[in-house]
Parts: sequence; structure tokens; C-alpha cells
Amino acid sequence: MPELNAESIAFRSALDVVRSVEPRIADAIAQELTDQRESLKLIASENYASPAVLLAMGNWLSDKYAEGTVGRRFYAGCQNVDIVESVAAEHAKALFGAPYAYVQPHSGIDANLVAYWAILADRVEVPYLKKFEKRQINDLTDAEWAELRQAFGNQRLLGMSLDAGGHLTHGFRPNISGKMFDQRSYGVDPATGQIDYAALRESAKEFKPAVIVGGYSAYPRKVNFAKMREIADEVGATFMVDMAHFAGLVAGGVFTGDYNPIPHAHIVTTTTHKSLRGPRGGAVLCQPELAPQVDRGCPMVLGGPLPHVMAAKAIAFAEARRPEFATYAQQIVANSQALAEGLLKRGVQLVSGGTDNHLVLLDVHPFGITGRQAEQALLDSGIVTNRNAIPNDPNGAWYTSGIRVGTPALTSRGLGVAEMDQIADLIHTVLGATTPAEGSKAKFNLDPSLADRISKQATELLAPFPLYPSVDLG
Repeated sequence: MPELNAESIAFRSALDVVRSVEPRIADAIAQELTDQRESLKLIASENYASPAVLLAMGNWLSDKYAEGTVGRRFYAGCQNVDIVESVAAEHAKALFGAPYAYVQPHSGIDANLVAYWAILADRVEVPYLKKFEKRQINDLTDAEWAELRQAFGNQRLLGMSLDAGGHLTHGFRPNISGKMFDQRSYGVDPATGQIDYAALRESAKEFKPAVIVGGYSAYPRKVNFAKMREIADEVGATFMVDMAHFAGLVAGGVFTGDYNPIPHAHIVTTTTHKSLRGPRGGAVLCQPELAPQVDRGCPMVLGGPLPHVMAAKAIAFAEARRPEFATYAQQIVANSQALAEGLLKRGVQLVSGGTDNHLVLLDVHPFGITGRQAEQALLDSGIVTNRNAIPNDPNGAWYTSGIRVGTPALTSRGLGVAEMDQIADLIHTVLGATTPAEGSKAKFNLDPSLADRISKQATELLAPFPLYPSVDLG
């Protein structure tokens, strides 16, 4: 029997310990690895973290409370957490060329909330306190607090609409961002499916927002952040960019110049688990003038930081600084464009006609089905995607008319351009064979034998590209 490597020993041992307490949890963890190994994972917001990132999260750093910031904690005994947070911030600043990094957010939504409140504090609270000779916020009287709350209220935000590819935290009404702000959305040109910067400028001039948000969740093109900063400056807005989806493309040097948000935005938020291949979490990068407000993320928005996740973020940022990560980031886009080309030549309709980034947005309406039907039919066939709204979607945000696919995860496995064309063929075959059940936007008809055949083809396609080849669970 060959000698086991360190990764296999680590994960086997961890599962043995878990199994001794609750076998069902250990089995579910092991099954998740099996499922991911056998499925074509095309969800644009998912990836595969390295064994080092995964192992950095499972340790006794999880046991420590560490509210506050480095050197200024509300709990004693945080010297090791200070090291972890400092190293993570150091790598983040170097990776992105950012002057300041805050690595405590637990998620992208948390990162956006930290950013929003930091912007509001800088625009409203700080000038307000200066009127009172820079008094401390906790020293205000009840009447002054009421005045300050009034000043905070009804600030305006301009963000990309959900159906155009924006995120729910960019002012979507059911989200807290849509309740915090007097909100308006910008969309895309119906003819091109791409941002109309002239229309965005006119909307900003009329609306006069305090905050303009750039970035997206399902927009398949580059964004000109230099133009957006010009627009923000024209109307006196703070320019915030949510780069959660494409942070890996920024880190890897794919998005540069006008398309790199770091030099142009006042503040940038990101997740760490998508194209960055890190743990589930978030981060905020900002200009120095906003740093004092960002540092108030805990207790302003966040609870206690998660030191074990910050440790994993440090590992992921360090990995992304290696030269091979830039090669990986370039391949993500090459694969995405190859997948788009494969779909287009088979007659699949794509929003905006293609892609510049890591994702492709399919319009499945011509197949006579909804996004929900397409999503499940593909899943039954071993292809994991997610349904997504498209511009002016007639089926709304639940059933949708679109499918979003992305290439970060499969690129991590080593699949290339040739495999993307084969995947396009599998997707097209499934969609073409799926029909709606009468009177339903969710139920559908698909020959089980075809779904089984496609699933086997997907597994065969993945066979030369093993997932976590260094991990043998036995």
C-alpha cells in the first residue's frame, strides 16, 4: 500500500474525529467531495479552495473572540489573532495594490454593509461631529442623535438593477440596501445588453446619489470603472465597487487600466471564495480617508471576527500572489469565451452576445422553457448551474428566463478550451431536449435515458481532471 500524503492523512483524520461524534455529518462531508468530483460545476460564484485554505479553517482559532482591530481588541489574549489579521491584510494590500484592507467581513453582504455605513459616516457623521468641535459620537444628546439620524436618512444610491446583472445588495428592495437608501437602478442598453454610460451619466445627474455602485453578479462584460468614477465625481458621489465575482481577474492581472476598480473607486468590496479560490468570506479595500470608518465595521455592522476564516483568507491571498495564479486567471476568461463561442455556434442565445469575463448568461426562452426548468434539467444531467434573471425578464426573479454559467471552478480542475466546446454541446443537447410540463413554469419533461447519458458523458469528461488529486479518503 502506498504511503499516504499529508493532505490525505489530515482529511482522513479529521473525518474520523467527526465520525466519532456524529457519523451522519462525516458521511455528508465525504459525500460532498464525491458529488463535486463527479459533477460539472458551472456555478459562476463557486470554486475549489486549496487543501491549505480548507485546513486553515479547522482549528482552535475558531475558539477566540476578537472584537476590535489589530492592537485594539475588546478581549484579552488576541496576540495570535493580531498576527493572523495583519498577515491577511498585508497580503490583500499587496495583491490588489490597495492602500488599506479590512479582512473581517464574514461575507460579501457584510462587506457591502461595512462599506455603505463607512461611506455614510464619512459623508454625514464626520461633518456633523465637526460642527460640535469633533465631539465623540457617544457624547451626543438625545436631541443631537435625532438630528444625526435625520441626516443619515434618505441618502441616495444608484446601483445596477438585478435583471441587468446587479446584486441584491445594490439596492434591491427586499434587501437591507434597498431599505437603507432612496434607491434607483441603472440597466443596460436593450440593443447591446451592455452598460450605456451616457444614460448612466444622465441618470446620475438627475438623481444626484450619494453613492454610485459598480460591479455585478451576472453581467458578462467588462466595466469601465474610470468612466464611472468620472460620473461619480461630476455629481459628488462616493464611488463604490463590488468586485466579489471578478476579484480573481483583478488579482490575476486580467482586468487592468480602466477595468481595474482599485485605482478608480473610493472603496471596493469583495468576497474571497469565488474567483479568488479562498474561504467563504469578504473583505473591504479603501482609500486611507475611509479607513477609520471601515475599521468600525465591528461593532457597527459585524459581530466578532472569525479568526480561523481570516487565517484561511491569508493563505488564499498568499496563493493568489504566486505567478501561477495569473495564468489561472487568464485561463478562466479564455475558457469562458470558448464556452460562449461553443454555445453561440450551436444557436444558443446569449445576453450581450458573449463574454469578457468569467461568466456567460444564457437566454433559454427560445427553447420554450424557464430558467428554473433549465436549471433542474441540467442538474439531472450532471451539470450544475443556476437560473438567473435576464434584462427585462418576463418570468421574474424566481422562475427567470436565464441560466448563468461560469468557468472558475472547472478551470481550477485544469479543463481547457477544448473541453469548453464539449460542455457547450452537452448543455445545448439537454436544453434542446427539455420541454415544459403543461401549465407549469417549474416542472418539465426530459427523457431520463438522455439525462443519464449526458451525466455519464460529463463524468467521463472530468475523468482526466481529478478534483483534489492529493486527497484520498479511502
